Amino acid sequence: MNSRTKTLAALIVEDMESDAQLLVRMLKKAGYKLVHEQVETATQMRTALEKRSWDIVISDYSLPQFSGEGALEILRETGLDIPFIVVSGTMGEETAVAMMKAGAQDYLMKDDLARLIP
Repeated sequence: MNSRTKTLAALIVEDMESDAQLLVRMLKKAGYKLVHEQVETATQMRTALEKRSWDIVISDYSLPQFSGEGALEILRETGLDIPFIVVSGTMGEETAVAMMKAGAQDYLMKDDLARLIP
């Protein structure tokens, strides 16, 4: 990697390992030196937020034991000013707008992850 490589610490809230790894590959391919952790529950997310500083939180909207709404609420409770991006394969436009109004910076559909990099 060249000297312009940016380090990015990404907290990934995702229950599917393959989806998390796809996000990781995309960020690395875009030139980021990536530090990441994948969490699936509210407890895991709280622990991850306490143990290190993160540059971004990328969260699936729907998880078996958790949700994107819950993840955003936990982030807001901490008072940290970290970009929060929601990723979903099933989220409708109305839900996406509600997440943005609640504080998410952006949302992406899983079938259009190319928008993550810009």
